[in-house]
Amino acid sequence: MVNSETGNNNDKADNADNADKALLVLGCPQVPIQTTAVLYIAGRLKKAGIGTVIAGTPAARLLIKYGDIDGHYIDEIKDLDTVIDQVAEKKESYPTCFVFIHNDAGVSYAATMHSLLDGVVYPVIFGSDAEKMSDMIDFECEKITAVAAHNPKPLISAINRVLKWDA
Repeated sequence: MVNSETGNNNDKADNADNADKALLVLGCPQVPIQTTAVLYIAGRLKKAGIGTVIAGTPAARLLIKYGDIDGHYIDEIKDLDTVIDQVAEKKESYPTCFVFIHNDAGVSYAATMHSLLDGVVYPVIFGSDAEKMSDMIDFECEKITAVAAHNPKPLISAINRVLKWDA
């Protein structure tokens, strides 16, 4: 089991255990709508029977932890660097990954996850520079993009345009 504060987990993760889970990658939570979008996607995934794993920076993890205090939407919260290491070492894998992007670092995380995972990577791009960040992504993927920072509605609408929810 993962410790939500430290991100520590058992050294040998069974990749089959993650077959029905989606990874949500969060960098710095500087833009307010990131947390709302994460919880929205996690809630929709849960309704579809897909577990959710957050990999984030310390501040991003705490915002999600306190935003979903009873664990309704999020199954696990892990340290971002630890997850990247585990995925690179083939100790963890996920069929679906959402990378939340509002700056250059987010683009780097998306490229990293795209190169390491065999599954589908969805860049979720937002903030005042969303179009610029979207243009920086040079790998084949379906991007979820909205120029929005405070009002989550444009980003939620973009998510719903790209993803077809069964539940």
